[in-house]
Amino acid sequence: MTNLLEIQALPTAENSAIHLHATDNVAVARVPIAAGTPLRVEGISVTAVEAIPAGHKIALKPIDAGAVVRRYGQVIGRASRPIRAGAHIHTHNLAYEELELVYEFPDGDIPLPAPRTGPAFLGYRREDGRVGTRNYIAVVAASNCAAHTSELIAESFAQETLPPGVDGVVPFPHGEGCGMSIGPDSEQLQRTLSGVLDHPNVSAAIILGLGCEVNQIDHYLGPHAPKSHRLVGMTVQGSGGTRATVEAARQQIRKQIERAAEEKRTEAPASKIMLGLNCGGSDSFSGITANPALGVCSDMLAELGGTTVLAETTEIFGAEHLLVRRARNRAVAEKLLAFVEGYKKYLRQFGGSFNDNPSPGNKEGGLTNILEKSLGAVAKAGISTLTDAVAYAERVRTPGFVFMNTPGYDPVSLTGLAAGGCNLIAFTTGRGSAIGFPSIPVIKIASNSATYNRMRDNMDVNAGSIADGARTVGEVGRDIFDLMMRVASGERTRSEVLGHQEFVPWRIGPVM
Repeated sequence: MTNLLEIQALPTAENSAIHLHATDNVAVARVPIAAGTPLRVEGISVTAVEAIPAGHKIALKPIDAGAVVRRYGQVIGRASRPIRAGAHIHTHNLAYEELELVYEFPDGDIPLPAPRTGPAFLGYRREDGRVGTRNYIAVVAASNCAAHTSELIAESFAQETLPPGVDGVVPFPHGEGCGMSIGPDSEQLQRTLSGVLDHPNVSAAIILGLGCEVNQIDHYLGPHAPKSHRLVGMTVQGSGGTRATVEAARQQIRKQIERAAEEKRTEAPASKIMLGLNCGGSDSFSGITANPALGVCSDMLAELGGTTVLAETTEIFGAEHLLVRRARNRAVAEKLLAFVEGYKKYLRQFGGSFNDNPSPGNKEGGLTNILEKSLGAVAKAGISTLTDAVAYAERVRTPGFVFMNTPGYDPVSLTGLAAGGCNLIAFTTGRGSAIGFPSIPVIKIASNSATYNRMRDNMDVNAGSIADGARTVGEVGRDIFDLMMRVASGERTRSEVLGHQEFVPWRIGPVM
């Protein structure tokens, strides 16, 4: 791979395209390349025969129809027609095909990482040993029928000055909880809402139902429920309607706020951080700058005994063989592959394909198909050992690098990570995704300087400085780690300042 330190801001024949692996027969345009521009890439001289947009691929040599195209040293498809050296490679001449991957299963069992002495942050210690990075009161709707009322309850505190140490009263409205099949779909929703209620960033909560929905609030209550002493259940029907419910909830929340105000941040090791890894609005630079830099941060945290959780099953497809190779034992590898196979069956019910994933924006940003997108997406998890693979919204209990089975759809993926216990989320974007979460700080990392400069209100980190030649992947990765530690101690992210509160559980079953 080209040393990115050598890439200067001003385009030259030597630095206008980035070659990522010695076996790649393509390079990625760092800047827009005009037709007729001469390039020299890893000793190869080639002239652009047509305009190549920034982030898009240029052929370094002639490629016959049916021959493989490689990026990251991996196959990303076959030429659908002959491609000249210097030509633009994209959807018009690169065909997608599902690959027959060879899996290298691990031998033996690699031990789990143990907590190590390192940097500390100031967080809220909970009774179960977890540590919160925020201290919220949550108002969680059990169903769509209670969603509006949950928002009214939270909004009623918007203009009030809360005591120091209480971050706010946040609603969790959604469109599920009734008119759904009872079984895997309802169980997954209950697991998701339970994870949001019993979360280290939540001091206390209300579970709010209408009263007659499928997802009854009794599921979340009782002496054996987590945080039962911090959880209040009520229904709109039982409380006398919307206005009466708002007033009853306010009385309960005032008591919860008093208790939350007594909780103080205390020092906790970095091993208590559980960092969700997500991407959205990706472009071709995501796999070159933002994702590898986040991978550096991920490895640093895993080495300290912390936890990083990679999501989005639809965006590891075509790269799952690389994760299998990193699994701590064969059982973990097979759990990962079972999630991929299960997702294939899920898609087939609707006539879908993993290659439906890249959005028009992804393609405009230079990503041709899901194989190319996935190979860049898995870089968010660095090179650490894969210690476990868990179901959507399942509580993560293993340190190190963990994979969670989620869709690639950003709000649904973030919701799963949150329910699994992530107390921070790092989110990379190339096109400029605007998203956050009600109770978890989301750090936004731009893959290119143009997006960062255009959307400064949304972005926390400019990983585009790597492609600009100003910083290295390692330097930006350490910057992300340092920012993560500050955010864990209370520094607010851009998404928090803007008030983003996206929350969308994954519905997998039919509407009844």
